[in-house]
Amino acid sequence: MAEVVRMPKLSDTMTEGVVADWHKKVGDNVDSGDLLAEIETDKATMEFESFQEGTLLYIGVEKGQTAPVDSILAILGDSGEDISAILEAEKSQPEASESKEEPKKEEPKAEEAPAAPATAQSAPAPAASSNGKVKASPLAKKMAEEKGVDISQITGTGDGGRIVKSDVENFTPAAASKAVFGQESYRDEPVSQMRKTIARRLSESKFTAPHFYLTIEINMDNAMAARKAVNEVADVKVSFNDFVIKAASKALKKHPNINAAWMGDKIRYNDHVHVGVAVAVPDGLLVPVVRFADTKSLSQISTEVKTLAGKAKDKKLQPSEWEGNTFSISNLGMFGIEEFTAIINPPDSCIMAVGGIVQKPIVKDGQIVPGNMMKVTLSCDHRVVDGASGAEFLNSFKGFLENPVTMMA
Repeated sequence: MAEVVRMPKLSDTMTEGVVADWHKKVGDNVDSGDLLAEIETDKATMEFESFQEGTLLYIGVEKGQTAPVDSILAILGDSGEDISAILEAEKSQPEASESKEEPKKEEPKAEEAPAAPATAQSAPAPAASSNGKVKASPLAKKMAEEKGVDISQITGTGDGGRIVKSDVENFTPAAASKAVFGQESYRDEPVSQMRKTIARRLSESKFTAPHFYLTIEINMDNAMAARKAVNEVADVKVSFNDFVIKAASKALKKHPNINAAWMGDKIRYNDHVHVGVAVAVPDGLLVPVVRFADTKSLSQISTEVKTLAGKAKDKKLQPSEWEGNTFSISNLGMFGIEEFTAIINPPDSCIMAVGGIVQKPIVKDGQIVPGNMMKVTLSCDHRVVDGASGAEFLNSFKGFLENPVTMMA
């Protein structure tokens, strides 16, 4: 008997997925545990193994297309089995079928500028069907008609050059594609899965958690000397961010009321320290987690952060690598930012925003001398953390960085 394989929910924030690749084709035999497809979520591209077995009778979401969680991904059954009743029942759910109209656009690489929208002058000719008509989905045709766009001028990104919904949305007529002095123009791009999730989660955090902010300035002279000494002998080169992670993790063990989360009817105080480290990727921001950071050396932290950052940028992070943070750090110092505030990353009660190290005059032993100073700002959820608690944590954090030997114990 035919069985439906549905789009899986591969992360707690996933509402829809993109099929990055199929490892089976219609007619292939599938055993339980076989790799069926690769699914791109809002955070990573993950391998999806079949829990069923049989012949692959139907593929419901083609490579590059998007579908909501629980929609039909594929159908498995006996070879030659009639599945028309299953497909007919699925068609009665308009939301699921419409969402499959929109394929995933290939994302630009970080070092490349996003490609300009297709125009009638620069775009290649649209693919046509065997009878000479332009291939387009019914929804795309309807949208083009409503917008008054000649659909034959649009280049399709679907299978075989088929024009789909997003192609019509992103199409810019040739006359409007060139910037003209004194004339307004703009370009719309569809929101990526990752950006949708970032917008939703951070909006929820900002508007439900009462944020307050505490800023402290830290003398990094000793930390700079310590980093230089470590890198002269260590096989793994450590960064200032590795020092920040280590110092924060030690301070969290000292102040467990910061290493906490608001759970609605209770506050959870974590005994373990899992530090989330914000990593910029082309689509937005991911926060892979350094687990038990307080127990790890600077070299271990450095190696782990580099590995996780690489996976984040390649969309290869697994759920175990982005879930479970108890505290988060966002560092923009390498971009020349001296001071900023960050939005709390749920379920954490705090996030630390780290600025760059700036050389400035300071007073030391009654004398004005040059010093290497760094500002950090702690964003706190006032439902969990009070001002005095946040200040005590920051002073411990400062103490560890200004006397690095104390956090090596």
